[in-house]
Amino acid sequence: MGRAWKFGNDIDTDAIIPGRFLTIYDPKELASHAFEGTRREFSKEAKDGDVIVAGRNFGCGSSREHAPLALKGAGIEFVVAKSFARIFYRNAINTGVLPLVCPDTDKIADGAEVFVNLKEAYIEADKKTYPLEPIPVFMMRIVEAGGLVEYAKMRGNK
Repeated sequence: MGRAWKFGNDIDTDAIIPGRFLTIYDPKELASHAFEGTRREFSKEAKDGDVIVAGRNFGCGSSREHAPLALKGAGIEFVVAKSFARIFYRNAINTGVLPLVCPDTDKIADGAEVFVNLKEAYIEADKKTYPLEPIPVFMMRIVEAGGLVEYAKMRGNK
């Protein structure tokens, strides 16, 4: 269970983590600057288990792994959106943050109590459930390993 942090359409990577912080690689330090120009309270109030809920085209703009790393450092495991920019989608998986597609994100309120059920592919918000698109098994394995690098290490040890 966590809190929904609601965002609209076309949230770009510069809104997630401003470009001036791209010299930082520590997820916790990046998290202290996440959404600095758009939702200052996020970096101070986000907790483990909270979920980003957004509209269409989340993570558009520049390709930067720093964006999902900042979210991961803030304790965000899932980003639920109507759609994602392709490069953000891959960067999120590669860093261990799971992007989930849900056509009903507009029905989830900012601050709602949310629970993500991956096994049955739904998100519950304020006691209502909304379907999630299924995640391919190989992508789940990458995220469960903690990201692409950890997945590759794990596979190399077999």
